Amino acid sequence: MATFRISEADAARDFSRLLARVRAGAEVVIESDERPVAVMRRPDPPLRTIEECVALLPEDSSLVMGADFARDVEEAIAFHREALDPPSWE
Repeated sequence: MATFRISEADAARDFSRLLARVRAGAEVVIESDERPVAVMRRPDPPLRTIEECVALLPEDSSLVMGADFARDVEEAIAFHREALDPPSWE
């Protein structure tokens, strides 16, 4: 994601262009006297609950959720807490 800096005055002057850059994935640091006062970026995508994911399945899905499903998911998440692509210096 590209980051760029802009003054308060420039941000106010062309706010629609600023939002277009944010929508495109840029991060914008708005500054006053070269000091950051705000950061604009796209929000993180919303997270879905398991129930919402299941509701998205086709009606003819063969998915069966057993009594231990939530526990299994929690164990899988806990087991994979490490970074998927650790830095090369580690």
